[in-house]
Amino acid sequence: MKKTKHTKGSLEVICGSMFSGKSEELIRRLNRATFARLNIMTFKHSLDKRTAVEHVASHNGNTISAIPLENPTEIISLVLPETEIVGIDEIQFFPLEIVSVVCKLIDSGKRVVVAGLDLDFKGVPFGCMPLLMSIADEVTKLKAICIDCGNDAHFTQRLVNGKPAKFDDPIILVGAQESYQARCRSCHSIDKQPLF
Repeated sequence: MKKTKHTKGSLEVICGSMFSGKSEELIRRLNRATFARLNIMTFKHSLDKRTAVEHVASHNGNTISAIPLENPTEIISLVLPETEIVGIDEIQFFPLEIVSVVCKLIDSGKRVVVAGLDLDFKGVPFGCMPLLMSIADEVTKLKAICIDCGNDAHFTQRLVNGKPAKFDDPIILVGAQESYQARCRSCHSIDKQPLF
């Protein structure tokens, strides 16, 4: 008798700077899955309260329902057996335990699609993102437009009273255009260079 092989899922990582369209791309992929009559569930970190708390929202106004939470291990108990695709937005805000949660979802056969900032405002790899990008089946790195020169932007510039934030400022500050700008490498400004 031939043994049936368990099919594992996959991981797609959507990353880039602020205003590069990460949430928009996540919403697009999840909407396509819905049109294909696949069962989806979407999560986001509860820190993200820029728009509706129970939705992932893009900067151009598209939304999709989402469950906000802080503890990533809750995702495992909330995902329904019939769920085929799990979307997670602002994944960089979750602690490193999110990586093992994502791996468990993949092992159980789920297609996992996540979106998040790959670099923080200092230009340093952000939280869990380097690990997720390294184990992903597919990585999509999106670019924004530099607010200063119009070139492709890979960096997120945090502003405090209209001036670049300091390197030693806290990593997490939820905000949008009032606090952040997309910048290219040449226009990104920070008072200290990160040590890797």
